[in-house]
This record gives sequence, C-alpha cells and structure tokens, in this order.
Amino acid sequence: MNKIAVVLFNLGGPDGPEAIKPFLLNLFRDPAILRVPPFVRPFLARYIARARVKPATEIYALMGGKSPLLDLTNAQARALEAELPELEVKCFVAMRYWHPFASETVRQVRDWNPDEIVLLPLYPQFSTTTTGSSLSDWREAAAMAGLAKPVVSLCCYHNDAGFVAAMTGLVRRSYEAARAEISPEISLRILFSAHGLPEVIIKRGDPYQAQIESTVAAIVARLGIAQLDYAICYQSRATPQVWIGPSTDAEVERAGHDKKALLVVPVAFVSDHSETLVELDMEYRELAHKSGVPAYFRTPAANSDPGFIEALAGLVRAARAHGPGLCARGSLCPAANGDCPHRRAV
Repeated sequence: MNKIAVVLFNLGGPDGPEAIKPFLLNLFRDPAILRVPPFVRPFLARYIARARVKPATEIYALMGGKSPLLDLTNAQARALEAELPELEVKCFVAMRYWHPFASETVRQVRDWNPDEIVLLPLYPQFSTTTTGSSLSDWREAAAMAGLAKPVVSLCCYHNDAGFVAAMTGLVRRSYEAARAEISPEISLRILFSAHGLPEVIIKRGDPYQAQIESTVAAIVARLGIAQLDYAICYQSRATPQVWIGPSTDAEVERAGHDKKALLVVPVAFVSDHSETLVELDMEYRELAHKSGVPAYFRTPAANSDPGFIEALAGLVRAARAHGPGLCARGSLCPAANGDCPHRRAV
C-alpha cells in the first residue's frame, strides 16, 4: 500500500505575544501580499508591521495571547487521517507566516518518505495571496530539501459538492437555531462574510471574488429557502487602498437601518482565528448592537465538523484519482480571471 502524505496549508498565527511582530513582518514581506517594488517592500513591511503590533497584540490578548489556528489545524489533520482508514495516510501541517513553516514541514515529509503527496490548502477559494503563495512557498522549500515525489496540488474547491454540502449543513443548523430564538415578525438576513482583498488584485485577474460568489450561490441553492434574504460582504481591510465590497461593517449597519436580525457566515474561513473569534464575534456584534440590529448570530467555522472532514477526505480521494499536477474541484474560472492557475498553465 502506498504511503500518502497529505499537507494541510493555512495562514498561521502567533503562538505568543513575542511572535506577533515577526508574524506580521513575514506577512507583509510576502510579495503576493504587499505588491510593491522589491526594493521598497522590506521598508514598507517594517513600517506596516510596527504600526499594527499594538492593535494586533490587543486582539490576540482577547484569545489568550496567541492564535488558536495551529491547534485547530492539527485537530483537523488528525480527524482527516481517521476519515481515510482505507489508506496509509499521514497528515502534515504547513503554515505560511509562522511555525511550522513549509521548510520545516518539508523535512518532516521527506523523513517519513511517502510514495505520493497531496497538497490540500485550507482555503476553499483560490487567491494568489493565499493558495498561490502557499503552493509557491512549498515548491521552493521542497526543491531546497531535495523532496522529489509525485505531487497533486488542489488549487480550489469552492463549489465542490462535498464542501458545499458541509457548509450548507452548518448554515442550515445555525439558521434554524437563530430563527427559533427570534419572533416570527423579525426578518433574518444572512451575511456571507469573507476576508477582503484590494480591488486592484481582483482587477488584475485574481479569481477569489468570483469563487466566493460561486460558493455562496451553491450554498443558497442547496439551502432552498424561499425568498432568502442574504448578502455577500468582505471584512478585515488592512491597507488604505480601495478594497472589494461591500464591507461587512457597512452591511451590519444596513441591517440595523432595515431592522433585520443577522446570521453571519464565515464563508472563506474553515478554522476559527482572530477574524472569527474577535472580529465577527466581538467587534461586529458590538457594531450590530449599536446599529439597532434586533439579534446577531454567527455560523460556526467548520473546524473539525464531521461533515467538513468528510468533505476533505473526498477531496483527497479525488486528488489521488486525478494524479500528479494541479487539480481543481469545481467549475473552471471565467476568462477574466487570468490569475487562475489553470489559465496561467495554458
């Protein structure tokens, strides 16, 4: 039986207060994130990181001084191994901006000596800033470590049937629970909130926004709720540039004006971290209260939800059936999305 290494990619997060500044530096030094001339980037990265250390420290203090992302991703890895009993599989975790870095994980994979490798980003929707950056980082680290094995890379699964079914289950359960808590005369609106991106990145061909919209359309269709009131919005603006919208805070304020209760769904995050536990659960909840939103609810992140882990197992099986190379689970990107890795490969 072949030994299969499955590598889960995620953003990473500081594991203590002392890690916050270097984590931010790593983030803003990434050319996929800070798209300025190379000779400017180190200086600008230091400036932005220094300005963001204090607010970031306050945010992580609300979570016990560190990000929970690594612990949650490790739990997903163990659950995924258990969901693939027919395979000799071992799951590894590689983070982009804090430990374990790809260079560390590559050595662990090399030492285990698998027959094949499946690269599985925990970013359902492809972006050059997330999956694209992580795959490039892995390829560079693997080349430096001399890790040469057959590799299949999942670039996206934004409307994969298993992923959509898992997400729909989470949304349906939280929608029904929210509906049961509020009186029948109060309307309930769903906000599908995703991390934002500068508008210029989308205009250059990044498929992220189109894939977010595809994910939401698939979930809404599967929910099958007549005349469902919903909107897509974007959170976590980090630079002075124009970002894609509408913003989540604007949508929360609009719901207050409309006197609609809100169910916020983190549609691009599959694990809890600062954007869900602080931004959605605390900051936007407070904004909702101030804006007159009658009630505020949040769909849980997938984390180790059995339906989501089952979907990940399905992705691994599909990737292995596909064979080495780049594998997409879902519809291909429109022609306008020139930064789609499949279109770049043509």
